[in-house]
Amino acid sequence: MRILIVEDEKKVAGFIKKGLEEETYAVDVAYDGEEGFHLADMNQYDMIILDLMLPKMDGLEVLTRLRDKKVSTPILLLTAKDAVEDKVTGLNKGADDYLTKPFAFSELLARIRSLLRRGQAETQTELKVGDLCLDMVSHKVSRNGEEIELTGKEYSLLEYFMRNEGKVLTRTMIAEHVWDYNFDTFTNVIDVYVNHLRKKIDKKYPAKLLHTLRGVGYVMRV
Repeated sequence: MRILIVEDEKKVAGFIKKGLEEETYAVDVAYDGEEGFHLADMNQYDMIILDLMLPKMDGLEVLTRLRDKKVSTPILLLTAKDAVEDKVTGLNKGADDYLTKPFAFSELLARIRSLLRRGQAETQTELKVGDLCLDMVSHKVSRNGEEIELTGKEYSLLEYFMRNEGKVLTRTMIAEHVWDYNFDTFTNVIDVYVNHLRKKIDKKYPAKLLHTLRGVGYVMRV
């Protein structure tokens, strides 16, 4: 899952980014409204966390422009404005949720998870491909009942593959969803991580799930 934070307070943005990356999300940050609008318009995000009081372009204008361009990504407004009319205005402009500062990170995380589930066809908490299981609540992974230890980035990569079972994923697609926009696409980091993941989920099992399509990308299938 890839999330965009649009927040001009760098300490707040850094706090949220660190917390979300620890939860295995890929996170981009913009420090003003213009940059935030540009990133949200040009990239595919699973969620946007948007401050209202921003330099260059305020949050309501960013929100309005994105909805006018038919960007349907869930947007959570994060702001010090706590008046009822401010909340009503934001929700009427197309926001999906509203959280006021100061806030507990646990509440922010719960709201993010709720919005992400709302955008899915069903509120599943577990992904399965064959005998491979990924629990999105506990972050535990197992195959044939045997638990598999993964790093945070390996977990994010596996979740992306499992959510897209049967679909061919190019290296560009993987970079955009599992890493942030500062990722150097000319390195072999993706191939290295895929190989690490393959050793953990496939090596000791006769049925291989993660396949390489040379010159194209990767696909997970039974």
